[in-house]
Amino acid sequence: MSDHDAYDGGGAGARGAAGEEKTFDALPPVRGRGFASSWWGRSWIKALEDTALDSVQLKRGRKQAREGGVGAVSVRPGRITAVVRDRDGTRQRSDVLLQELTDDAWDRFLDMAVDRAGHIAALLDREMPPHLVEDAATAGVDLLPGIGELEPECDCGAWDLCPHAAALAYEVARLLDQDPFVLLLMRGRGERRLLDELQARSVARASAEASDAADGSDAATDAGDGAGPAGVSAAEAFAARDILPPLPPPPLVPDEPGLPPSLDTESDPVSGVDTDALEFLATDAAVRAHRLLAEALAAGHGSLPVEPGLTLDQDAVRLAAAVPGPVIAARLAAGTGRNRAELELAVRAWRAGGPAALAVLGDDWTPGPEDLHRAAAALDAAWEAAERPALRAAGPGRWTVVGAEAQVRYGPDGRWWPYRKERSRWCPAGPGDLDPAAAVAGVLSGTGG
Repeated sequence: MSDHDAYDGGGAGARGAAGEEKTFDALPPVRGRGFASSWWGRSWIKALEDTALDSVQLKRGRKQAREGGVGAVSVRPGRITAVVRDRDGTRQRSDVLLQELTDDAWDRFLDMAVDRAGHIAALLDREMPPHLVEDAATAGVDLLPGIGELEPECDCGAWDLCPHAAALAYEVARLLDQDPFVLLLMRGRGERRLLDELQARSVARASAEASDAADGSDAATDAGDGAGPAGVSAAEAFAARDILPPLPPPPLVPDEPGLPPSLDTESDPVSGVDTDALEFLATDAAVRAHRLLAEALAAGHGSLPVEPGLTLDQDAVRLAAAVPGPVIAARLAAGTGRNRAELELAVRAWRAGGPAALAVLGDDWTPGPEDLHRAAAALDAAWEAAERPALRAAGPGRWTVVGAEAQVRYGPDGRWWPYRKERSRWCPAGPGDLDPAAAVAGVLSGTGG
């Protein structure tokens, strides 16, 4: 058996048996980044680390997973299984058990999903919508593991969480990035069964609502209240969607944004109107409209979360990041209360990570006690004791590497943002990372920025 063969025989890709079991091939080692990038993967890691009682074993398991020591992973209701390889080459079969949801809990979960149109549309498209975990918890259904709910079993004989089981649990976060339905399968429902139940429940509810609407319409007609035609209820239209004529095809996206009219005329300019700035804003509006149209017509757009709007200051920095010349840049710098050097730093932060990166540049965001506790725990778990660089607190959510012109800052999005000192000023040095060790390594090696 090779290092990464599965206990059940291995194989390529992810495969299932009647939709109730899936086996995933071993994933390559993790180099310089976090274990998960999706919100559900990160939520799994947070639940794991918040509930683990032995941080030492957890840290060792994370290192084994990062080095590629976890073989193919079998996922089925209530249990995940893999062979985990130690550094000396020995292998241990490790299992992590998770309590399956009861039938009553699944009924509440399905009712909750059907009540929220965004959830059902995303699930039917095989996507995990944002806030699903929180909405499920509100309905009394906990999808993520609670304290003591992850029960390890390992051939190494450990009576509690061992590095092998911890490594397997970390690997699950990477699998959740690939297939968010892994979480629901562990809780007892395979993808096909879940989607069938969800669709059947949705159709039944739409039919019932259509029937109720029809009864209400007949009652209103019998009452002779003189009201005009009420039209067709949304529920009735949804229930009849399969017999309605198809919608026309969406419009084609232009190859490039349109050009605004030139305001450079021979007539005298209107007093107080900066034609250069006005042309720039019109061009920017055309580019953004083109991008929004392309995103709206892209597959799966309806299931994407709505991005929050920008503040005036954030939008000014966004404009400066695309500025064509010094004239507009000077106007934007003055409008945001910055000098040119400060605006250039803001632009560097924006290009590294948008609003979240801009927030940690200045004083727009101050981490609270819970954020600082979470950041300190992440720093403590990011390195083995012998490997951790000396860090000195440089302010709320900021740590400087002792003896180096390097710093990391904890942001409102949970990412770590690398900074490098240039000409006695701390400057953004690259994109954020969920792993503080990767952010520090990037800025120390000079790859950030």
